[in-house]
Amino acid sequence: MKLLLASQSPRRKELLTSLGFEFEVVKVDCEEILPGDIKIGEAAAYLSELKAEAFRELTTDEVLLTADTVVAAEGQILGKPKDEHEARQMLRTLSGKTHQVYTGVSIKTIDKTYTETDVADVEFDEITDDEIAYYIQNYKPFDKAGSYGIQEWLGMAKIRKMNGSFYTIMGLPTHLVYKILNEI
Repeated sequence: MKLLLASQSPRRKELLTSLGFEFEVVKVDCEEILPGDIKIGEAAAYLSELKAEAFRELTTDEVLLTADTVVAAEGQILGKPKDEHEARQMLRTLSGKTHQVYTGVSIKTIDKTYTETDVADVEFDEITDDEIAYYIQNYKPFDKAGSYGIQEWLGMAKIRKMNGSFYTIMGLPTHLVYKILNEI
C-alpha cells in the first residue's frame, strides 16, 4: 500500500519517518471551519475527517493519513495565532495553568475511514511577558495550535507536567497511527 500524508507539518513528517513508514506528502484544500455547537473533545477528529473527505478518491493501493491538533483552555479552542498579538494572548491564557491538547487522526482507505483522537493534559509554569516575547520573536509559533511547540524552547523551559503522549502534543499520536496502519 502507498501511504499518503496530507499534512505540510514538518513535525508530522518527522514523526511518521521515525515510525519507519515511507510516504508521499500530498496537499488537501479544505476550509477548516468547526460547527458552532461542536464539543471541544470532538473538534480535532472532526477537522481530521474533514480533510480526509476533501481529498480526491483513493485507489485500491492507497492509504491517506490526515491529522489535526486542537489546544483547549478555559473552555475555549485555541487555534493557530493570526499574528503576534494573538500569540501573546494565547500564551498568557496558558501561563500557570493546565490545558488540553487533542490530536485527531484519520486513516482512509478506498472503503473505510478510521478516526481516533488522543488527548493529553499539559501544565505550564508561569510565563512572563519577557519570556513570551522571547519565544514569539525566536520561534515564530504562528503555525502551531495554542501558539507553542512542546519540542521548542517554551516546552523545555516552562512545561511543569504533562499527562499523555508527548507525540500527541507534538501533533501526531504515533501510537494510534502505528496501531491502525498495522491493522489495515
